[in-house]
Amino acid sequence: MSQVTIQNAFLSVAVDRTGAELASIRDRAGHEYLWQGDARFWVSRAPILFPIVGGLKEDCYTLDGQSYTLPKHGFARTMEFAVAEKTESSVVLTLEATDETRASFPRAFLLQVGFTLEGRSLAVRYTIDNLSEQTMYASIGAHEGYSCPEGIEAYDLLFEQEETLATCELDGNLLNGDTTPVLTNGSVLPLETRYFAIDALVFASIRSQSVTLARRSGGRSIRVDFPGFPSLGIWTKPGAPYLCIEPWCGLPDETCSSGDIASKRGILAIPGRRSLTRDHTISILDV
Repeated sequence: MSQVTIQNAFLSVAVDRTGAELASIRDRAGHEYLWQGDARFWVSRAPILFPIVGGLKEDCYTLDGQSYTLPKHGFARTMEFAVAEKTESSVVLTLEATDETRASFPRAFLLQVGFTLEGRSLAVRYTIDNLSEQTMYASIGAHEGYSCPEGIEAYDLLFEQEETLATCELDGNLLNGDTTPVLTNGSVLPLETRYFAIDALVFASIRSQSVTLARRSGGRSIRVDFPGFPSLGIWTKPGAPYLCIEPWCGLPDETCSSGDIASKRGILAIPGRRSLTRDHTISILDV
């Protein structure tokens, strides 16, 4: 089966084995909270970003003197995961290194993605096992798109803490080194389509460990908690009725990048035979 479903008394969640991608988050009344894809805007729903977040300069990096090629956001989102564990309200999917992945990412790894329903919340856990003896340099990121039926300008982003935020400016898939102020000494960001005329809002560092997507008129809100993720991407296609909230451990390359993955901004360094775990939680507040 291409999808697995978990449920509890409040929510039903479907996960696609391709990419371990969330396919649906519905409440018991049948209301869908996850973007369902549309070729006019974006066909995906919630790809997992591994082993890189964003793009690489010329789609290449170097490791141990060798050059490798990786597409934007890595390869996990297109690969078939195995179902390792399954209960009524939880599932764990896994991806192991293959000859195909070693051609672009030479380290042996096991990526585990766990989904667990807890009341009105969905906990998502990423575990990266470095099965090699050498240090693994990698990133992990979420990319869930949340449905905004009225359009994003009917919504606010509510940050857990007061923030002064500047978005990293983009040159194609790369950070160009400049920033643009977005929020000054505030915790509420009214969403505007103009923010996404070029691409995404990229906050390289953020104090808040949660953000809530709230309809300004009330009645629909989703909170995303992301402790341990230092960066945050916010993205949509102009005119599309969805917003992606993307906790990241990693960043796109900079236009001045050397290509050396060990010195890449935001990269995670996982020692040989060690593991790294990151968690984020999606809570439906208006069930």
